[in-house]
Amino acid sequence: MLLLEQVVEKAKVVAMKAAREAGALIKSRFNGSYRLSEKDAHGDVVTEVDHLAEEIMLQAIEQAFPDHHIHSEEAGDRGPASDWLWLIDPLDGTNNYVIGLPVFSVSVTLVYKREPVFALIYEPMVDRMYVTGKGMGAFCNDVRMTVRSRPELRKGTVGWIQGHAVQNDAKAVSLRRQVDVHFKRMMRLWAPTLQWCMLAKGDLNGIIVYNSEGDDLYSGLLMVQESGGIVVDFQGNPFQGMIQEPYLLACHPQHLDEFLHFVKLAVK
Repeated sequence: MLLLEQVVEKAKVVAMKAAREAGALIKSRFNGSYRLSEKDAHGDVVTEVDHLAEEIMLQAIEQAFPDHHIHSEEAGDRGPASDWLWLIDPLDGTNNYVIGLPVFSVSVTLVYKREPVFALIYEPMVDRMYVTGKGMGAFCNDVRMTVRSRPELRKGTVGWIQGHAVQNDAKAVSLRRQVDVHFKRMMRLWAPTLQWCMLAKGDLNGIIVYNSEGDDLYSGLLMVQESGGIVVDFQGNPFQGMIQEPYLLACHPQHLDEFLHFVKLAVK
């Protein structure tokens, strides 16, 4: 049996190759013609490009790790029960893709016993490959990333990520409004993985997650944690493992008390 470190190293090689292949397909079809359909009552969409990219990822992982379980955004569950779980979002930011906004990614996370141990986020339009592993740091195109503090958090930019089912929930709307007026800017990319990468690189100053669990969550979380960021729930408890309904905030450790205080007041 391979040691965890060996599995992670093999996963890195397999995932990077597959993500580049899937990314090339995604990029080649951008602003092109493809079939699409609505996937839920809220108007969220899925395209044939999602499915084609997903199949590239699935085939590569199933061939390399036949005893691992996989959960993918469109295909659902594949493979045997296992301590090893792959989470795949083949096209995070599909709605952006459809309207011609070049902000989307391929996201892959490897989880061992409910703890993310490896993650990859690939941004095909600009060829940015984000890679991280538990205890290994986080890198963008082989350059190490580090979250950054700023003299005044209030003058910073905070990312907002919410689940599809949240929609215009009254508490979410109220918190969004308070974020919007309290900080310099509130950012909603509708490609959550790239917001996590921006925080990891120091381009964002914080992120609020409002009940947004999915295949794209844990790659970004690990990316930020391995870049020196801190992730806690709305009560300030450090986040680890996996959770069904995440209400989280992330930032540079220096800003945690101020950010947490703001959120606690805002959600009363």
